[in-house]
Amino acid sequence: MSHQVVSIKVYAAVFCALLALTATTVAVSKLELGEYNFIVAMTIAVIKGALVALFFMDVRRAASMTKLFVGAGFFWLAILLCFLLSDYLSRGWLPGPRWL
Repeated sequence: MSHQVVSIKVYAAVFCALLALTATTVAVSKLELGEYNFIVAMTIAVIKGALVALFFMDVRRAASMTKLFVGAGFFWLAILLCFLLSDYLSRGWLPGPRWL
């Protein structure tokens, strides 16, 4: 069984993209975006995770069963984020308890 060799340029480009996204994460954390801070941070994190999975973990050329399990992992992450956001976004609906 033969495998394809990925050039160093591809790994270097992905590494530079990850460094740029990390710098973007730090820069965005300094900005006051209000309720969009979480959304922007999670979007950057998902992009970085996808780059790592596709290139460094070599999911692009993996078997279909591996792709299925990676997709299931991202699906599970999406479910958890939906529950997290539903809790986070509904926090202001009810008044807090009043302590005497």
